[in-house]
Amino acid sequence: MFERLARFVVYNPWKVIAAWVLATIAIVAFAPTLKDVTVQDQSNFLPSDYESVQAIQLAEQAFGRGNESSATIVVKRADDAPLSEADQAKAAEIAQKVQDARIERVTAALTGPQAVSPNKKVQLVSVGLQGVGDDPKLLEAVTKIRDAARPVVDGTGLKMSVTGDVAMFADNQDAFEDAFVIVGFATIVLIIALLALMYRSPVAAVLPVFTVGLVTAIAPGLIAWSAKAFNFQVDQSLQILLTIVLYGIGTDYIVFLLFRYRERLRAGEDPKLALVNALTRISEVIVSAAAAIIIAFSALLLAVFGGFRSFGPGLSIAVALMALAVVTLIPAVVSLLGTKVFWPSKSWQRTPKGTTFQRLGKITGRRPGLVALVSGGLMVVLALGMLGFKTDYDQSSQLPSGTESSEGFADLQSGFPAGALNPTSVYVRSDNGRALDADQLARFAGELGKVPGIGGVMPGPDGKPAALNDDGTVAKVDLLLANRPYTSEALDLVGDRLRTVAHDAAPDGTTALVGGSTSIFADVRAANNRDLAVIFPVAGLLIMVILGLLLRSLVAPVYLMLAVVLGFFSTLGATVIAFVGLGGQAGVSFSLPIILYLFVVAIGTDYNILMIARLREEAREGNDPHTAADLAVEHGGPSIGAAGLILAGTFASMLLAGISFLMEMGFAVSIGILISAFVMAMFLVPSITALLGHKAWWPGHGDEPDSPPPAPSAEKAEPVAAG
Repeated sequence: MFERLARFVVYNPWKVIAAWVLATIAIVAFAPTLKDVTVQDQSNFLPSDYESVQAIQLAEQAFGRGNESSATIVVKRADDAPLSEADQAKAAEIAQKVQDARIERVTAALTGPQAVSPNKKVQLVSVGLQGVGDDPKLLEAVTKIRDAARPVVDGTGLKMSVTGDVAMFADNQDAFEDAFVIVGFATIVLIIALLALMYRSPVAAVLPVFTVGLVTAIAPGLIAWSAKAFNFQVDQSLQILLTIVLYGIGTDYIVFLLFRYRERLRAGEDPKLALVNALTRISEVIVSAAAAIIIAFSALLLAVFGGFRSFGPGLSIAVALMALAVVTLIPAVVSLLGTKVFWPSKSWQRTPKGTTFQRLGKITGRRPGLVALVSGGLMVVLALGMLGFKTDYDQSSQLPSGTESSEGFADLQSGFPAGALNPTSVYVRSDNGRALDADQLARFAGELGKVPGIGGVMPGPDGKPAALNDDGTVAKVDLLLANRPYTSEALDLVGDRLRTVAHDAAPDGTTALVGGSTSIFADVRAANNRDLAVIFPVAGLLIMVILGLLLRSLVAPVYLMLAVVLGFFSTLGATVIAFVGLGGQAGVSFSLPIILYLFVVAIGTDYNILMIARLREEAREGNDPHTAADLAVEHGGPSIGAAGLILAGTFASMLLAGISFLMEMGFAVSIGILISAFVMAMFLVPSITALLGHKAWWPGHGDEPDSPPPAPSAEKAEPVAAG
């Protein structure tokens, strides 16, 4: 099958290119965009049986607050003295100025004596906003709020800052955009520079950029069409992940193909025949690797958290499209270029002698036990860092300091509990439709305020602890947490102890639900933990099935997957050591394990498939297991090393972002890819295979030739190879 495909592509390049051009034009012209199917509100990704979601639904029904955000103006004296009555009057004037400015998306601006801190040092002005997420209109509203409020305090000895989630996003938008520009530019420069260095050819260097650019133009339209057809949601970060994934696997697959093509040319084959033979073998590797990645991504459909589940279909479509491009479009272009793809270098005409990979191959073949012990031992040592593993859901603490919103949050804490920025709302609903009793609600609020970790009960507009809806059947009690709202301590409090007290202390005939941002993230954490426990083993088993079908073996897939799992834990352990142990962070970002799953596990499987396919090929050539390991490292090592170096360099560019969790992600993924390429695939897998020998291929024994080698012919000068 792969040989027929290879011959058609190589000998009909213009037909293949024309098909891609027509498909691209049609999809770009007629397909919807990702923005048409994107969901921004994280709560929309949680199932309705989670308490925070039920609280949101009750709030929408009772108070009509389904699509609202807020900004908080923090007013305090520059000399840190208590606020005078004149200062408090200025705070009220700020609220009036913002209200009178009639800023689009601003629904109200309120303050009063109840918004003054107990120590009189801080007064808050609460500004209601219509909309959620990173809506550009909301971000523009934050700027206009600041413009309206600042003149009121000029020359008064007061200082004011606008803070809150929307303000923090607005302040850091430029930082994020700058970071992605830096990463994008560094990615392209690194890919071109490293490929140019490896092949000494500008033509070979731009092929991945050309291919990824084309697939990036097509993939979003296909994903949006699929989302509408099959009614699945798309997270707003998918576009960024798409670019990273496509550059990653696209570069890998093109490197695999070009290395094999150059190898066949060095063996003396005609350029067309060399490309047919290279594509015949490498297509099997690419299709198997892509299938493994698609299965890994598709396993995300098992997630209950829609933020993870939404990645599965989109990334799977993108991977399939990229694999198709690399086995059709790229070889069609190379068929037209011939050896000019390596221009102006002539290195494709000669086989280098005494290379580093030849020496590494000999060491692996001669001392597989020692190589397995050293490479596996290094991964185990790094994995021990998992003993200090902790997750951090407080993404605001990882944002750059020095912005107005971060300074406002610091000022707020000089007079209020840290949780004042994001109150936790407890809703009480009458089960029998009768009006709620004010005295019972006051006692209920008092019980909530006694829970350790609660900084206080925030009074409503009328000064009472509970705000009622119009018919008095639903009440809302706002609680201020003593800790920052997204710390592990806050999530433990709201997701466990507070809910228990709220449910038990609710007046008879009522139901209590705990809502707010902290409650949402407590449920996101619970969903996240559940999903990781389900997705990883299911994906591992399915990938083992793919490997078993490819290799016709039950043994090799087991140690290949165990190596990938060890690679995952060693990567996460190294990141914990760097950022928690040495960097002093509270924990690693809660999304890091799934990011490593998306990149390190999937791409590590890629490298393993390439190496095991080469090991099988060398064994089929009649080599003993130790010699096969030697030759596999010599011939397969350069392409794996090149692909790993390029991809690791791409992610390492995120260390320039200046944003903590982007730097964390860049470090983790780049280290994970280096471990996967230079430790796991290049040394651990071939050394274990050499130690197991013929048993590694049981029961199918795919290391044996399918038939006696055919005599050389004019069409096939020598057997083709895989890897």
